[in-house]
Amino acid sequence: MTDPTREPQQNAAAAPTPAASGSTARRPTSRVRLDDAVDARQTAEAVLYEIRRVIVGQDAMLERVLVALLSGGHLLLEGVPGLAKTLTIKTLADVLHASFRRIQFTPDLVPGDLVGTRIYRPDRGTFDTELGPVFCNFLLADEINRAPAKVQSALLEVMQEKQVTIGPESHPVPRPFLVMATQNPIESEGTYPLPEAQVDRFMMKVVVGYPTGEEEAVVVERSLRPAATVSPILTAEALAALQAMMAEVYVDRPIVDYAVALTAATRYPERVGLPNVKPYIAFGASPRGSINLVHAARALALVRGRRYVVPGDVVDLARDVLRHRIVPSFTALAEEVTADMILDKLIGAVPVPRFAHEALISRQEAAARGSLVGGRGRDDAVPHRAPATASNAGPGAETGDADSEDDGDDPFARREEVSA
Repeated sequence: MTDPTREPQQNAAAAPTPAASGSTARRPTSRVRLDDAVDARQTAEAVLYEIRRVIVGQDAMLERVLVALLSGGHLLLEGVPGLAKTLTIKTLADVLHASFRRIQFTPDLVPGDLVGTRIYRPDRGTFDTELGPVFCNFLLADEINRAPAKVQSALLEVMQEKQVTIGPESHPVPRPFLVMATQNPIESEGTYPLPEAQVDRFMMKVVVGYPTGEEEAVVVERSLRPAATVSPILTAEALAALQAMMAEVYVDRPIVDYAVALTAATRYPERVGLPNVKPYIAFGASPRGSINLVHAARALALVRGRRYVVPGDVVDLARDVLRHRIVPSFTALAEEVTADMILDKLIGAVPVPRFAHEALISRQEAAARGSLVGGRGRDDAVPHRAPATASNAGPGAETGDADSEDDGDDPFARREEVSA
């Protein structure tokens, strides 16, 4: 049976009224209250309503964009040209009443074009610091893989430390600060691979697919009319308040263990019964993968109107959080085995914890009262559970020999036959 909390509600009463045609006001609207009693799901629906006035379809991508927005994580969108990646991020910036900068990455950029530089003033005999376009709330790095590695590496400090060091001084960027980047996977001329350290700083890498025929027809029809004008919904202060609400989303210890098990499986697939996957992985995900997976799951629960995380939140986001953290081996490249193919095997092999939603709700309510969570750092704050096994795995969860299915096109199955 479908969980009603898993899909965004299309509630006309909760959605804001479209702005009048031709309106260009940037004043935050009061159609959605953003106080302590705000319904985060209603706010997410209001943001999605405005974005969908411009963007057709791509529901999964839009949901991930909101997750990145609420969790404060950087987002990388990958897809072929013409799939509205840049338009999505620009539309989101219009919905946010916050400072926004767009940088078109080109091969002739230098690091100073992003973060700023020091300029000598001969009339005064001193140096002045000119800050670059990264000093904003919302940074769009368009076609980020068209700049060389030295330019891309200029974002390492600001993406992790939220500051830029120029000369002897460090300059903090405004809060909240988000980098949303786009890249094209099919071109090799004039493009450069992103440094692994920078890729790991993106919370999620979302692969954008083609629209359906019906959605594409709507896109063509909309192109015949003037573009819709979206209205701002959130201020930077309201967004920061929503991000602070994530601290109230309850995460049960078995769900944390499950996220850690998924990340560990990318390093040691043989421990979950998949030794035939090991030759395809050069390096697995770092602990940053586990951290981002849990934080993204909290944001997704908030978007879906829950104050607690369920295992399905982790499963839904596992590919987006982990796909760019797996470094395929030369064997994987030679046999055209992708990171998503590897993750499909791993997700099927790691047992999903199973427990009733009523138990999660009661634990969340008890944690809010302070009877379970008495303070940070207490080992006895939350009752520990044994790692999930086949006996308590959820419906559809598979055991360690999930790769034993007969599939002649499965490279993992072929490798198992050869090794046998």
